[in-house]
Amino acid sequence: MLGNLCDVPGVLVGHATDPEGATGCTAVLFGRPAVVGVDVRGSSPETRGTAGLGQTGIVRHRQGILLTGGSAFGLSAADGMIRFLEERGIGLDVGVARIPLVSAAVLFDLAVGSAGARPDAAMGYEAAASARSGTFAEGSVGAATGASVGNILGMERAMKGGLGSASARPDGAEEGLIVAALVAVNAFGDVRDPATGETLAGPRLDDGGLGDTVGLLPEAAARVRWGENTTLGIVATNARLDTSQVQKVAEMAHDGLARTISPVHTTVDGDLVFAAALGEVDATTDVVGAWGARVLSEAVLKAVRTTRGLSGLPSASEYGLEDR
Repeated sequence: MLGNLCDVPGVLVGHATDPEGATGCTAVLFGRPAVVGVDVRGSSPETRGTAGLGQTGIVRHRQGILLTGGSAFGLSAADGMIRFLEERGIGLDVGVARIPLVSAAVLFDLAVGSAGARPDAAMGYEAAASARSGTFAEGSVGAATGASVGNILGMERAMKGGLGSASARPDGAEEGLIVAALVAVNAFGDVRDPATGETLAGPRLDDGGLGDTVGLLPEAAARVRWGENTTLGIVATNARLDTSQVQKVAEMAHDGLARTISPVHTTVDGDLVFAAALGEVDATTDVVGAWGARVLSEAVLKAVRTTRGLSGLPSASEYGLEDR
């Protein structure tokens, strides 16, 4: 086991990273048809190609998912991913053409690095072209290059967010079942280890300690601005699931965010989770969903523990918290 999203057969992951501009994107490609669902819990999302994933959607298969920085500007990176797939004849066959079906979601990173640096079609193409099945970089890369955590006191008091991934082969579950997750953590709230209750990343106080975002809300709520956050997750599995089942997995997987981010799903977050089933193994929805939440929570912790400081935002490692 690699311990990442690529443990699910048929999943490939690639990044495009602009460390100077502090932005980037992460492409997840599916080497076989994937039934995809999405569940949005934050109130400030920006997405592309997600409306057809609802219960009334006719075509639920996707050839890939793109997570990107750049806020709404970053959605243009999906054009590059689509072009990459089209050049390889990958997509829905409609007779006169094959249409690559890609769903995309963005996070806000314009306040970190350069506000004029945004993922574009060239970066989307680069991320897709670099996608491989195997180990891939985590931390301050791809969609989470400019990610932050705990900005309730302003970005100058926030900490560095990051990208993390985790996987599991559930004991006692259906033979051969694999559930994995990837997440770009760009949270308004602080990140805590549910096993210890310790804060790993959050707002920095005058005394150098880390604050409690929930406790700070009554005093600081008036300064909170729309849409400057958003945590984006993907749960993938080799289970055989239909459209309603994969939608339920996306819903259940949000528990992983709730266990590690406080508060989560706020009015200024656009938090969402995609779920993708590349069906081989018979499995029950609740098993996949419960383990999806578990690996997603592990991925969140890994994201902040592996990230490194950037553009004035310190990381958990600079606070000596990465190994706790």
